[in-house]
Amino acid sequence: MKLLSGLRPRLILAFAVMTIIGAAAAAGASYVSARNAILEAVQNAAMNQLKDRVATYGRPLSTPPTQEQLNDFAGSLRLNAVAVYRDLRSGNGPDLTTFSPELRETVAHDNRIQFQRLNRDATPELLVGLPVLERQPDGTMGPTGIEVYSLTSLVQQQQAIEELAKSAWQTAALALPLAVALALLAARQVLRPVRALNTAAAQLGEGRLDVRLPAKGSDELAELVTTFNNTAAELERTVGELRAMEADARRFVADVSHELRTPLAAMNAVTDVLDEDAEALPPDTAVAARLVSGETRRLTRLVQDLVEISRFDAGRAELVLDEWDLATAIRDSLDARGWHEGEDLVTDLPEGVLARVDRRRVDLIVANLVGNALRHGAAPVEVRLRADGDGVTLEVDDHGPGIDPAVLPHVFDRFTKADTARARSEGSGLGLAIALENARLHGGDITAANTGHGARFVLRLPHRAEGGTR
Repeated sequence: MKLLSGLRPRLILAFAVMTIIGAAAAAGASYVSARNAILEAVQNAAMNQLKDRVATYGRPLSTPPTQEQLNDFAGSLRLNAVAVYRDLRSGNGPDLTTFSPELRETVAHDNRIQFQRLNRDATPELLVGLPVLERQPDGTMGPTGIEVYSLTSLVQQQQAIEELAKSAWQTAALALPLAVALALLAARQVLRPVRALNTAAAQLGEGRLDVRLPAKGSDELAELVTTFNNTAAELERTVGELRAMEADARRFVADVSHELRTPLAAMNAVTDVLDEDAEALPPDTAVAARLVSGETRRLTRLVQDLVEISRFDAGRAELVLDEWDLATAIRDSLDARGWHEGEDLVTDLPEGVLARVDRRRVDLIVANLVGNALRHGAAPVEVRLRADGDGVTLEVDDHGPGIDPAVLPHVFDRFTKADTARARSEGSGLGLAIALENARLHGGDITAANTGHGARFVLRLPHRAEGGTR
């Protein structure tokens, strides 16, 4: 079936089948027509010859005729014929058993010439029967009871028919190469614009929205090319508008985030003072101060995440690479956030796993993955570091309910939260997206899956990341 997977083989096959069927039908019709014409010609010739010979016999026949008269009559016909009167027959001519009883009965009762074709001993023959008539007193022609039967061989005609059939089938066979040649020509004419469309569609899929094709002619393929060009033009216009809108939105987010950093810095300084003096404040005022402090810190983290995302979108995120022992770097990241080994956190961080990475960005990745497991999973959270020939792997497992299968394909999308029913939560929904961008900036990746007893995030990094921007 693979041989027929392309349009060209199918076109060639279709043309060949149609040509073979047409040629076979034409050859068969020609054969049947010629065969009937040959047989009809020899049949008419045999019947006319027999009638003429009987009509030109000049000697009178008595009724009933004598044996001598029958012999003389049959011999004068100069044909392979036999004369019959009831049970009396001429001494020469073919055997009467050759002629079927039905033929003899029809000749005797219908008083008109009859014929029959048969194969006897694989030899085709034509049998003709003719009643001998005489003029009656009233002027009409009436039967004498005498019948003449002739036998003509059709061997030559059969050979001619076989030669005709052979020629017809040879002609049909010769039509096959012609059909293939026509199919190749037609396939070339059809496939040329199809290939051009396929190439243009591939370029369009690669982002070349300005690709167009010249429309030639007024057939269906030309209409298809025109439709493709119109579609590409509309797609280019729509994508251009979307890109402009996306650029405006990113610029807006970046501008707002940068503008918020200064007032937030002042607010953080104020909230730090309020936190230090909260114990000396009245209870209601202390609660309000702590609430304002927590919300300010949350807003600060959100703005920091937005600024980081805007750097990735603008292609200005840079790597500052250095050689690090990843076990030390990960352990420092956990200790900096107060996550120490115990019942809630189990680590397996072998020393000596070296990699050339950006320490700050690895710290962000670890903080997001472990923090996500502690917030949304259940203890214990397991952190395992492994090295292999291709790079290093960091696995973060929790023992919680896992990730909703509907959320799992989108867990790294921006502003995606595990619990979509909670409009407000401690996280911004950007942490995992930033972690994935940082991993890709190193030439690595992060994947998420359910293990059956919780969620698992796997970070893969090369031993030596190439410096660059994203």
